Amino acid sequence: MASNNYDAIVVGSGISGGWAAKELTEKGLKVLMLERGKNIEHIKDYDNAHKEAWDYPHRDMPTQLMKEQYPVLKRDYPLNESTFGMWANEKDNPYVEDKRFDWYRGYHVGGRSLLWGRQSYRLNKDDFEANGREGVGVDWPIRYEDVEPWYDYVERFAGISGNRDGLDVLPDGQFQPAIQLNCVEKDVAARVQKAFKGSRHIISGRTSNMTQPKPEQGRANCQYRNKCWLGCPYGGYFSTQSSTLPMAMKTGNLTLRPFSIVKEILYDKDRKRATGVEIIDAETNETYVFNAKIVFVNASAFNSAWLLMNSATDVWEGGLGSSSGELGHNVMDHHFRVGASAEVEGYDDKYYYGRRPSGFYVPRFRNWGGDKRDYLRGFGYQGSASRQGWRRDIAELGIGADLKDAISEPGHWQIGMTAFGEMLPHHDNRIYLNKQVTDKWGLPVLAMDVEIRENEMRMRKDMKQDAVDMFEAAGLKNVHGFEADYAPGMGIHEMGTARMGRDPKSSVLNKHNQVWDAPNVYVTDGACMTSASCVNPSLTYMALTARAAHHAVEELKRGNL
Repeated sequence: MASNNYDAIVVGSGISGGWAAKELTEKGLKVLMLERGKNIEHIKDYDNAHKEAWDYPHRDMPTQLMKEQYPVLKRDYPLNESTFGMWANEKDNPYVEDKRFDWYRGYHVGGRSLLWGRQSYRLNKDDFEANGREGVGVDWPIRYEDVEPWYDYVERFAGISGNRDGLDVLPDGQFQPAIQLNCVEKDVAARVQKAFKGSRHIISGRTSNMTQPKPEQGRANCQYRNKCWLGCPYGGYFSTQSSTLPMAMKTGNLTLRPFSIVKEILYDKDRKRATGVEIIDAETNETYVFNAKIVFVNASAFNSAWLLMNSATDVWEGGLGSSSGELGHNVMDHHFRVGASAEVEGYDDKYYYGRRPSGFYVPRFRNWGGDKRDYLRGFGYQGSASRQGWRRDIAELGIGADLKDAISEPGHWQIGMTAFGEMLPHHDNRIYLNKQVTDKWGLPVLAMDVEIRENEMRMRKDMKQDAVDMFEAAGLKNVHGFEADYAPGMGIHEMGTARMGRDPKSSVLNKHNQVWDAPNVYVTDGACMTSASCVNPSLTYMALTARAAHHAVEELKRGNL
């Protein structure tokens, strides 16, 4: 057994892990960052960043062999040739579905920060207060004001483009100039605002695609290629590789170790502190122990819970942080794949430049202000308007010169939007260890026992109908509502398995993201979320991580850890 000593260990290298590494190293700590998968170096390892569909053997479509190898991933868009190998190997890393759960994982340096949708929104004041007011789950131990300065901090560094829209439901931030709506979106936005007397808004999506460069980080502004999921060689969007990892490495205080599966957090029951971690080398199967004064757990919501469940089992049968009975419970996602589409007449002489990496956003309006529904919380929409391209089907012009002429001109304008709804925390929406099934390294796997409930089902009716109503009120044609297949996990926003709270009897973490039973262990990824809001959560993970890292260093200086 090898032994190495560090000030801090960060488990995971995705969005929150990268932030933990940056903040801790810049504050002078010697940090070891452990990643269970392979290394992907910025620019050098973005193998497909400049490819087009025709550069792939099967035009970027999944093959039958790929579908056999990835039975979960094939359920939705992530399975394709361009990102093949970027998602976790399902044979090596199985899990059990008591109920269907689509778990899409990125096991490599950078994690899903290379694959995320980049939509970046703040939770609002009510998001932190609703649980306590409504008697749902437990009350957040913090309020918007506690996180606000950290939102400011991470937005300035990451580079978030957006407008200051002045809406309480969607707090403004420290933005670069927005990626603008196109002409049709602006027109539809004006029509919707007029039809609903200013109670509904279509705004520019707020995204981590930069519109201005950050030369101090070696990052250029977005090039409007819309190939973000292939890795951006320009650094135009926020990822661990483009942003936080270079800053951490620049300090000289970071050691990055890929192919390192953290098996357990080592716990001293006399001191009630973690002493480090034990890992399995994913390539050699050798085990190693690394010691540290602080451990940041950022392995993604479910894997972070898995690691806690596998730790200190000699003290607590359910693992480190299980004394409340809440570890692994209160799973949340954002339910979606419901909305509407329509055709927009006119604007035949208008087009757009480049491929925007973002579209429009409709902030929540249900159960807000004077509105009251037969369910709790609400939803927002993400969407865009565009002109049909050469792939459109023209049955009457199926051959020869007429076909060539037809597809050389853009088709009519169309618009669509999909709702993302808040999922309430339920204790019996849970994950747990299934010790009868093991992964490639002989470790027990997670079992999923999660489903959407009556509250979400009622909400989905409005998610569909409201989209139809908005497009019809705007005078659009051929309006169609839709509701596609959805299962928990498909939103790729899993949250809640080690929630924050005010009482160690009902929560896993305190207001600073510390495990109640081991205050030198911090969990700052999606596992920590007490409620889900309806907005994309990654910006909140960044802010909470930066806040927790500041707290950890101050506590270390005081000798409290």
